[in-house]
Amino acid sequence: MTSEQSGPMTPEEFVGVAREIEAEVGKVIVGQRELLRGVLSCVVVGGHALLEGVPGLGKTATVRALGEALDLRFSRVQFTPDLMPSDITGTNVIHETERGEREFRFEPGPVFANLVLADEINRASPKTQSALLEAMQERAVTSGNARHPLPSPFFVLATQNPIDMEGTYPLPEAQLDRFLFKLLVPFPDSDDLVRILDRTTSEALPPLRRVADAATVLRMSELARSVPAAPHVLEYAAEMALLTHPENPRAPEPVRRYARFGASPRGAQALVLGAKVGALLDGRYNASIEDVNEVALPALRHRIILNYEGESEGVTTDQLVAEVVRSLSEATARL
Repeated sequence: MTSEQSGPMTPEEFVGVAREIEAEVGKVIVGQRELLRGVLSCVVVGGHALLEGVPGLGKTATVRALGEALDLRFSRVQFTPDLMPSDITGTNVIHETERGEREFRFEPGPVFANLVLADEINRASPKTQSALLEAMQERAVTSGNARHPLPSPFFVLATQNPIDMEGTYPLPEAQLDRFLFKLLVPFPDSDDLVRILDRTTSEALPPLRRVADAATVLRMSELARSVPAAPHVLEYAAEMALLTHPENPRAPEPVRRYARFGASPRGAQALVLGAKVGALLDGRYNASIEDVNEVALPALRHRIILNYEGESEGVTTDQLVAEVVRSLSEATARL
């Protein structure tokens, strides 16, 4: 679907484009349906995604395949300890004009793209990380006294490796909060692993067809944000975010015991936006409580900070989110 089709997108068109994107990426990536759906949800609503998994699970390949399936400007930045902020955002360089005069001209960096892959983001220094994360938040880059807007749509898909963390710079919690979803990349099961071996050790992978351009993605985003969410669904999402705070007397006991800080308002926003996209992908034009529950883990897992007791006992934020969902679901069922 290209920009030749204009006007508001229908839910049927939305599902059709989403299925085309999934089918194209599926030519390269085996399985990982939840990962692809999470990434696609972030792209649709203009959010950013953080993909975490051990090496070799297809994190980079998934994002690259998505970039090929979308007719968007794609760039990849390999984060390393010596990467400088200007290597991402760009810098002012001296340029000689036709009249022989010299002037400074801004040369855009790789962040000036629609889809930016920040590979192994935890390998770069905090100074470099913050340069990218500022662009994620402001959708612009400031160089000198000039402000340079980033193209629209714009989203960052970052990857990080949870092992071999020595010498890395884990993202601070305030910067993690700027990612709409944090998606964990699981190891494939036996059947998927056999399919991966068959596909990657025989003939070359097929080229991917571009199935959606920037205008189409923006139309998808407009439709997704217009999906109705009833007051009780919004109240449910708000209560879910509030129950992640240990000082809340209604919070589950494990949260009060093991959490130091809970999710920010961005967490509640991620719940609602993710629920709206999930409803559309399931062929419905209204977000439900079940849709909120479906996106609770990717929306909240990186927004809860464990205390010392939680870290020492090996508690995970996924366990706390699951406890919040269970507690809230039971309370809602009793009403």
